Amino acid sequence: MSSDGRVSRGLFLFLTVAAAVGFTALGVWQLERRVWKLDLIHSVENRIHGVAEPVPGRTSWPSINQADDAYRHVYVDGRFLHDRETLVQAVTENGPGFWVLTPLQTKDGETILVNRGFVSPERRSRSARAEGLSKGDVRVTGLLRISEPGGGFLRSNDPDADRWYSRDVAAIAGARHLPDAAPFFVDADATPNAGGWPVGGLTVVAFHNNHLVYAFTWFALALMAAGAALRLLRGVWLREEERVNSRLPGLIRRQFGKRPAAASRHSRC
Repeated sequence: MSSDGRVSRGLFLFLTVAAAVGFTALGVWQLERRVWKLDLIHSVENRIHGVAEPVPGRTSWPSINQADDAYRHVYVDGRFLHDRETLVQAVTENGPGFWVLTPLQTKDGETILVNRGFVSPERRSRSARAEGLSKGDVRVTGLLRISEPGGGFLRSNDPDADRWYSRDVAAIAGARHLPDAAPFFVDADATPNAGGWPVGGLTVVAFHNNHLVYAFTWFALALMAAGAALRLLRGVWLREEERVNSRLPGLIRRQFGKRPAAASRHSRC
């Protein structure tokens, strides 16, 4: 066997064993991710179905984050600023249209952006849903949502052209000159608005949980790599056994080939 052949087989064996170990580690990591995802889903469900709490005040805004606060059941009291609403393109179970994001000013002077719900394209104008433009103090109950900066899939928000594809709170607050705006928004619940528009309560809460499938995939790849390594080892063992067996007769002859001659000399004596 040439030294190059032994080196190449050794390298391939190392790579297959390393791949098996790596794939196994990835499978274990996916199982850990699955546990984390299930805990997250359970936590979010508890927030959604919990008792509504007052919306976080200004002092709490710096600590608001996705992991701890998304989908909290909250309520906020204040007055809508309908003349500063923003329409964000949306696709819902009711078809394509727009989210109506309207700033709500609290008695403390804070501004909370509220997603009042969905309107169809023919209802995008405020005059087409005038009944739903509530006046005076209102209470909005819904789910706290984290800002969606940047834009939608392959489309960026264009504040100058007033084209919005995501609910980017900071950008909307800047475009609408909203002072002291919270860094989150509130998805209004399904409480009907006068005239039927906007339609609230369309928040989609869905988490992709394919970690078990991914784990099985990685473990299957690990088994394949381990099988390749074992097959290679078996081939090495067989070749070594053949090499030893092929040398065995020669070794026997060298060890015992002269004994019959010695025995004949003793017999003549």
